[in-house]
Amino acid sequence: MFRHLGNSRTFKHNLRLATTLSMVAGIVNVCGLLAFGVLTTNVTGHFAFFSEELSRKDYATGLVFLLFTLCFLVGAFISNLLTELALKKKSKNPHFYPLLVEILLITLVGFAFFEKNLTIINSQFFTYALLLAMGIQNALVTNVSKSVVRTTHLTGLFTDLGIDLSQLIFRKNEGEKVVLEKNITLRISIITFFFAGCLIGGILFHYFQLKTLLVASVLLIMALYFDFLRFRYYILKRKIFRRN
Repeated sequence: MFRHLGNSRTFKHNLRLATTLSMVAGIVNVCGLLAFGVLTTNVTGHFAFFSEELSRKDYATGLVFLLFTLCFLVGAFISNLLTELALKKKSKNPHFYPLLVEILLITLVGFAFFEKNLTIINSQFFTYALLLAMGIQNALVTNVSKSVVRTTHLTGLFTDLGIDLSQLIFRKNEGEKVVLEKNITLRISIITFFFAGCLIGGILFHYFQLKTLLVASVLLIMALYFDFLRFRYYILKRKIFRRN
């Protein structure tokens, strides 16, 4: 699901990518909210709070919200930069590197449970790390799927889903219906798994606190590992068929 790009991608590739990473985003989002009181998978609200604090002349608080927004931006920048550098070196899996950085960031915050008394500075640092990780993920998914899949925020998804559902009212030819049904399935899957991630993350957080983020890290590692196994399987399969 990470190796196929552009026209070589199928609906199944996007569906696997969407369900796995949207669940990760849901877990990260709810953990960030419960631990630090900050939503870490989108920046719309943070930019609104930034504007509000500026109008109140509370520049220190406004700066914090601005940094939240910039961390997401920097994450997207790093994600694409690493991917492009890997492509120039003709890497077979250019998206491995941004995913690795995301895993390290989420794991870093997950191990914050060793700090019994989190200070305000530490809490902000960990929040920045999660926003950076989600910026990386959002850019990575956008690049891999060519903007078909988005996993870290739902505003655009609900908008697109509403449009697609309204299109069902009108008569379509068979080909258009198939495309429309696939789009609806993909968007409902993302929303469902994001919700599942939030729900599972919320339940686990009450027992394990920030250690719950390690579940998200494990999901990403498993996704990379099984993607590697599938890739090796198809390479081996092609070699066997060529010999025959």
